[in-house]
Amino acid sequence: LCCECGQFHLLLDNHLYNFQDEVDDELICHICLQPLLQPMDTPCGHTYCFKCLENFMQEYNFCPMDRKKLSFQQCHKSSLLVRNLLDKLIVFCPFKAECQQTMQRCELEAHLQNRCPGFKKYKSELQRKKNPISRGKEDPPTKVETNKPKDPEVPGGGSSLVAESSAAAVVSLVTAEPGLVNPAFEETEEDLPQRTSLVAETTTIEIHREDPEEELGMRIVGGKDTPLGNIVVQEVLRDSVIAADGRIAPGDHILEVNGVNISSVTHCQAVSFLRHPGPVLHLMVLQEKGFSNKTAQQDSTSATNREVIHVTLIKRDRSEPLGIKLIRKTDEAGIFILDLLEGGLAAKNGKLSQNDRVLSINGQDLRQGTPEAAAQIIQSTESRVNFVVLRQPGVQLSDPVEDGSTSNNSSSSSSNGGSPVHHRRRLDQNHYRRKSTYQKGYVNHEKTVAIKKEPKESLGITIGGGRDNKNKLPIYVTSVQPIGCLFRDGRIKRGDMLLSINGIDLTQLNYYEAVSALKSNAASHSVILKALEILSLNSTEPSPDIKEQGFSWSPLWITWLGLPSYLHCCQDIVLTKGNLESWGFSIVGGFEESKGNQPFFIKTIVPGTPAFRDKKLKCGDEIVAVNGVPAIGMSNSELIPMLKEQRNKVTLTVVSWPGSLV
Repeated sequence: LCCECGQFHLLLDNHLYNFQDEVDDELICHICLQPLLQPMDTPCGHTYCFKCLENFMQEYNFCPMDRKKLSFQQCHKSSLLVRNLLDKLIVFCPFKAECQQTMQRCELEAHLQNRCPGFKKYKSELQRKKNPISRGKEDPPTKVETNKPKDPEVPGGGSSLVAESSAAAVVSLVTAEPGLVNPAFEETEEDLPQRTSLVAETTTIEIHREDPEEELGMRIVGGKDTPLGNIVVQEVLRDSVIAADGRIAPGDHILEVNGVNISSVTHCQAVSFLRHPGPVLHLMVLQEKGFSNKTAQQDSTSATNREVIHVTLIKRDRSEPLGIKLIRKTDEAGIFILDLLEGGLAAKNGKLSQNDRVLSINGQDLRQGTPEAAAQIIQSTESRVNFVVLRQPGVQLSDPVEDGSTSNNSSSSSSNGGSPVHHRRRLDQNHYRRKSTYQKGYVNHEKTVAIKKEPKESLGITIGGGRDNKNKLPIYVTSVQPIGCLFRDGRIKRGDMLLSINGIDLTQLNYYEAVSALKSNAASHSVILKALEILSLNSTEPSPDIKEQGFSWSPLWITWLGLPSYLHCCQDIVLTKGNLESWGFSIVGGFEESKGNQPFFIKTIVPGTPAFRDKKLKCGDEIVAVNGVPAIGMSNSELIPMLKEQRNKVTLTVVSWPGSLV
């Protein structure tokens, strides 16, 4: 028994502590997944326990997080501020049967030596057992209960999401842990309250509408043809059918519509399914419920009609991620697969599926396990990771991952405030340029339309958008009326972005300024319009115009993604958090070898986190910069550490496009 921490561990291993509260992911070592001990900083900006890093560097010559070349001599002690924050973490006395005190971590050793009745009793019993023969440590006390871990489950930190974050704890949803996106931080002792785990559950919702043609009143983003992968609710409109029902909220993932699986369909296909008229609509949604302190319930679920599947994944080295996002559920014990990350080992293998329940990994029973325990097992495995999972026919949420159908890693965020900076006039977008045609199957085409007309003849178009819109949209054509010169000409179409009229720039005007400019220039004999048309190269996609009777027309979310960056209107969102909070959102996208540069998108925002309370960040928002540093060209594994390094405040520069209305 260690006299410094009061727990059993190997002499060369780190001390073990039972923390009273959830420890912020930024204070977690990403080698041992425990709060940092004797923290050491690397030149690339990551922090690990002294012993963990020393042992790791004996075998490898790179940083465990970003794999940059590293030697132990280049590392140095963390700042006094960080060390003090760690020393002040509140821990329980390990001798809880005789002592229920809590104290700062740095005070535990003195408490054990001088004040703890449990440790004093342990020493006296040990001394009595020894007699003249010294065999104390081979006969642990029989009555005094200490918090010796029963298995390799140790407190786990970060990851997504995924939670991920996204899938775990809040910078759970943020980190790129090997093997997992986001395990939550939890204590392993069964008799202590478990640390928060991200809880998600699937629900079937029946929506009734008196008018079968009435729109549901929600905006959606995502689709397998986007980095988001799943279909995600971005916004629920006031006084709508969905709002009146009250069960669907922003951030929910829509998995099925009237029994049809839409978890791996394109954006346009999902819109078509959700716009299909009918008096009753059956939706299966996956809802993240935030973080739960509940201990795992006993598993009473029968295995009837379920299939046990054995899957082996082979890592090239210990640090290679598997690309699996695990969660806990409120109504069922154990851990479940929420997502398979595109390009990861699990996705390439194709044998694991969403909603599989993990029974064991490498022979270790996880039927009552946690995402943290799974992360620990996966990370400690050199090569072969053997999964045993339980699958119920008809419940799996998606087919094996196909090209373009899932997400990447996750990250989390939070804030008490942070107001967007509303740029009224032209912004300097040059810092945030990206190739606008990254979106497969979509291109934009700029056209100039010169028309001769009668002075009193109307242009015959209606418009939407404007920089005073909450999404700060460019001006676009909502309809071309069958009266007027533009209908007769035929080149201007609904959905075209209007760039200028007779040399007057329209791209930075608000709605009323644009209406005034169009009207005044329409009075002349000739009109020269410059417009941008977004074209779909996939002729098999359903037309956005299908089934739109009764819908207020606006471009689909996916068409906004094809706009060139000079039409983007960025806003800064400032998020703040406490030392023990995490950021609370998950991200997908970034540079990949197989796909090149893709934008970063917000995929999920975890209920109850600062990002959720701030209400400015939305699912589907594109991150173009972090604290002024452009995100273009970064990989997921580069952006996530940058977010994690922001201690209490971060400024996200985002472009927010309205989701498709259904």
